[in-house]
Amino acid sequence: MNLKEISTIILASLVLALTVSFKQTEMLLYASISFLIIISLNILVKKGIGYYFESNVDTKFWSWYQWGFRKDSHFKKPLPMVWLPLILALFTRGLFWWLPILEFDVSPRVERASRRHGLYRFTQVTEWHMGIIAMWGIFTSLILATIGYLLGFEIFAKYSIFYAVWSIVPLSNLDGSKIFFASRGLWITTLAVIIFFLLAGLMI
Repeated sequence: MNLKEISTIILASLVLALTVSFKQTEMLLYASISFLIIISLNILVKKGIGYYFESNVDTKFWSWYQWGFRKDSHFKKPLPMVWLPLILALFTRGLFWWLPILEFDVSPRVERASRRHGLYRFTQVTEWHMGIIAMWGIFTSLILATIGYLLGFEIFAKYSIFYAVWSIVPLSNLDGSKIFFASRGLWITTLAVIIFFLLAGLMI
């Protein structure tokens, strides 16, 4: 994890903390620490899965690239969306949370293809690989939610579940889109698991 990614994690944690604590400013510090843990572990797990696939996973702020469905219907420069959670929280007075503000890119690493021949190749990164990486990021949030409930940190668990819920949204270049285009079945399965955790969290 490089310095740029660390800065991105810190800023993203602060933005989301401001979003969820809009009506309860006394929760700002707790929310900041919670999202710092959630986002950091989410990214670390993605990097670990990416390493398994012989790929590098780089996290950055989500940007909007297109304004239409045609391939040429795109902005000259990507539009950063890091401000969206704060704007929505402001207009809804904290009633609506928008949490997905990060996306990731996957690039193949040079690996040894055959020790016997000493050849190198670039591994192919498919939509399936990216979908699996994104899925494990979501599962990480759900695991953290479970741990949070077991340890009595219910608000932390709540943040983790909502982070997972928003992560499944198949929009633009967000994690949900990567899972959706990798496999509709994988997306539906992940969604079903998220709904189970969401309902369980509401009943606790």
